[in-house]
Amino acid sequence: MPTRTARTTWTGSLQEGTGTVVLASSGIGTYEVSFPKRAADDAGGATSPEELIAAAHSACFAMQFSALLGAAGGADPSLEVIADVTLGPDPAGGFRISGIRLTVSGSAAGVPAEDFARIAGEAKAACPVSKALTGTEITLDVK
Repeated sequence: MPTRTARTTWTGSLQEGTGTVVLASSGIGTYEVSFPKRAADDAGGATSPEELIAAAHSACFAMQFSALLGAAGGADPSLEVIADVTLGPDPAGGFRISGIRLTVSGSAAGVPAEDFARIAGEAKAACPVSKALTGTEITLDVK
């Protein structure tokens, strides 16, 4: 299996410094990062580690869920997945990812609603990004 790479350059202190994240494997973009924007409600056009984790988690979960729906006999899955990653204070000092909420809506022909919700739970447990984030509370809302 391949290894994917992102690269960050940073100049300056935590509060005054800035950086850029390059999605090196795909080459699809370079994005600004800044701690003050990371900690603010309005990101002001900059991304953050939490947003990048949210992107990775929503994509991974969607792929895993699609695979499990297919294995259960579902056809033509259509999914919308939202991952909300929250940065909060760490009681031990500094910050930590204090929670992740996955919200999924959609359908797959041949999969009743009660099975859809059960399979969503299985996908949450089997998703490689969920596994990597063990130790962070991850909740799942199925709509």
